[in-house]
Amino acid sequence: MIKSCVTIALVPEIKTGPWIFWNDLENSMFKASSLGFDAIELFTSSGDIIDKKKLEFLLATFNLQLAAVGTGAGKVIHGLTLTDPNENIRKKAISFISNMIAFGASFGAPAIIGSMQGNVCADCNREQALTWLAEGLEILGKEAVEKNVALIYEPLNRYETNLLNTLQSAVEFIESRRINNIKLLADLFHMNVEETDMAESLRKYASKIGHVHFADSNRRPVGLGHTDIHYIASTLKEIGYDGFISAEALPWPNEDAAASQTIESFNTFFRN
Repeated sequence: MIKSCVTIALVPEIKTGPWIFWNDLENSMFKASSLGFDAIELFTSSGDIIDKKKLEFLLATFNLQLAAVGTGAGKVIHGLTLTDPNENIRKKAISFISNMIAFGASFGAPAIIGSMQGNVCADCNREQALTWLAEGLEILGKEAVEKNVALIYEPLNRYETNLLNTLQSAVEFIESRRINNIKLLADLFHMNVEETDMAESLRKYASKIGHVHFADSNRRPVGLGHTDIHYIASTLKEIGYDGFISAEALPWPNEDAAASQTIESFNTFFRN
């Protein structure tokens, strides 16, 4: 069964971004539970910032699951990416993501690699950057296997990375490099920018999709932009997707309104 999920950002250094709830874990979980969400997705500054016992208690108290953990703080705070020309920085990026994998795995949740994939830098060869990315994903994919979780890779739009921008390019890359235990994140905002036909891409690469980010064309909550969500939702049901639909969207006009708009849209398209 497709399950609803809402994002919570717990990174004090970040003041704006596409996360619905901010800063207060317990109160955010209370609100998510009250609205009827099934799960939360956490964006934290590290895998050690949250007391695992406290999180376990809160998840049980509010009847929520941990759907996934984001790793982007590694880039935002520390400047770490898997494609940095500096080998030492790449190693630190792998270590940071490893820590997040271990944290998420404690709750059966995968880690997401989005912005930490990095870019082909101005002085770098594209093939070399892709080789670095493949090496990092191979190492991290194996670590995820050992912890019985998947590793989620997210194709981003061209304004955020010049590596892999579509589901097709990501699948071709993963298969050509024979990288195991990688699932893809289908982010509807990024797909709106890059995919010729979003639904067709979802259909074609259905077996590779492990997570979905729920946001409209303008990155506001679904229903506040122009993406044909009915078509997308119908396709996700058609292909038998049974994972989380997670609201990684701007908290517009505020987090409470954004959360209400999101769950209303989710119920409209996936519960009716």
